[in-house]
Amino acid sequence: MSLSRRQFLASAAASASAAAVMSQVVQISSVNAQSVPNIAGFGDTLTKIDETRPWEKYTDRKIRVGLVGYGLCKFSTQFGLQNHPNVEIVAVSDLIPERCQALARDARCAKTYPSLEEMLKDDSIEAIYLATDAPSHSQQAIATLKRGKHVAVAVPAIFWTLDDAQELYDTVKNSGLVYTMFETTAYRDSCYQMRQLYKAGAFGRMIYTEGEYYHFNLESLDSFRKWRDGMPPMLYPTHSNGFYCCVTGGSFTEVSCMGMPSIQARFQPENNVYKNPFGTEVALFRTSEGGMARMAVSWDTPHYEGEKGRCRGDYGTHENVWQAVGLGSERSKNLNLLKPALPPGVEPGGHGGSHGYLGHDFVDSILRNRKPLVDVKMALDLTVAGIVAHQSAMKDGELMKIPQFEAF
Repeated sequence: MSLSRRQFLASAAASASAAAVMSQVVQISSVNAQSVPNIAGFGDTLTKIDETRPWEKYTDRKIRVGLVGYGLCKFSTQFGLQNHPNVEIVAVSDLIPERCQALARDARCAKTYPSLEEMLKDDSIEAIYLATDAPSHSQQAIATLKRGKHVAVAVPAIFWTLDDAQELYDTVKNSGLVYTMFETTAYRDSCYQMRQLYKAGAFGRMIYTEGEYYHFNLESLDSFRKWRDGMPPMLYPTHSNGFYCCVTGGSFTEVSCMGMPSIQARFQPENNVYKNPFGTEVALFRTSEGGMARMAVSWDTPHYEGEKGRCRGDYGTHENVWQAVGLGSERSKNLNLLKPALPPGVEPGGHGGSHGYLGHDFVDSILRNRKPLVDVKMALDLTVAGIVAHQSAMKDGELMKIPQFEAF
């Protein structure tokens, strides 16, 4: 069954230097005071920061930002935009009035709009963060860009089909504006370390990588129009795929994926709009540099949760945080693997201390007129591979090609 977005909406350390810097500050930052449900990763806030590399203010400019969406995850205020010294939150919106008022209170913003469509008419707003339902992300981002506004969006970039992928890519490319997706894996300490090592050539060729996103909920999580109910795991693949794409900047070129039927009722095909039977999907990908990657997403693992990954290269391996073997070469021994400090008031936040870094990267990209880390190419590379992987699983693991997007 082919279900488009519109139909869906209608139907419902590595080295001696690393060892030295480990003595630096270990910062544990709290998630927002608002109560959030048991979302894998939210409570994971431990991160190591190099306080000898403080943030340095270089402009007094404040970007006028709008926040949209305040549902299950309260994501609009989880990334520190309301506390950033170069941001002014000038308007907020949620379709549900009570949520809109809560967002206005927590973002310390008096101006509200009943919808994104109304907010887009406000020409004083320069940038918008979309923390909305996943099926709406791509078209809402496209609409925002076409109104001349920078945009950040929660994961994933597109949903269910590949219909919007090329349009989103072309819109960003033609706009000259900043587009970023807040993929939390990108700034987990482990992934950050892996990326610095890879960029320095410490891995050599990346032979094999693994990524895992395990998130068990016995009961359905509340979601706008029930979009989470029965969702195929590989429609939400970015937290696992990030352990390759966010490390190397590469993509997946082909996939064979297997699915395992769930014992949970909402994952029976007759009980969800996706006709999806799987609670777990495991994909074997070919990577753009010729290596391999195994990526897993599961809703059926009650005693093992979170986002984890590991990388194996010609010269060594890295697993999770500060577990590096064989990477003590000239390429890696002088690397600082700690993240730099954030602006005052911006906390690292949840998902391994990634939230504040993603929010700051968005702001800094606009101010410096540069590409963000998770730009549209990386966002699509992270997302599209999962959609094709699910298609493969529905065909009993058939090997399938994955669309590719060029950097610009």
